[in-house]
Amino acid sequence: MDLVLWRHAEAQEWVVGCDDMERSLTSRGEKQAARMAGWLDRQLPESTRIFVSPARRCEQTALALGRKFKIRPELAPGASVAQLLELVQWPEAKGTLLVIAHQPTLGQTIAQLIGLSVAECSVKKGAVWWLRNREREAHSQTVVVTVQSPEVL
Repeated sequence: MDLVLWRHAEAQEWVVGCDDMERSLTSRGEKQAARMAGWLDRQLPESTRIFVSPARRCEQTALALGRKFKIRPELAPGASVAQLLELVQWPEAKGTLLVIAHQPTLGQTIAQLIGLSVAECSVKKGAVWWLRNREREAHSQTVVVTVQSPEVL
């Protein structure tokens, strides 16, 4: 199984009294999403399933990719690692799955899957972590395939 974790691109700052779920991408965020989407579109298999947080900034990030996706409430801000892993059926699922969501959930998921001793890994806005589960000598392993940031593409 390949699990691609994409943090939404740069969004407007949250202001007290505003609905966090309605924050939009900034113009810089739109450029980040477009740059990363271009790279991902060349790398991802056509059969990739895509799950997206219901937050507007995540949906806008997904739209840059131009592929069909499903909005999943399990990926909303504050989601747990357990919710994400259950949704994607890690590590049993087959094929490639792309998740567009938030910090700290993505960083916590990465830390758990690759066995970091810290509780969370920092994921830049607009960045992608591509993880693969494989069996080696009857043991399940998580391999980091690549980490990409829109600024270096």
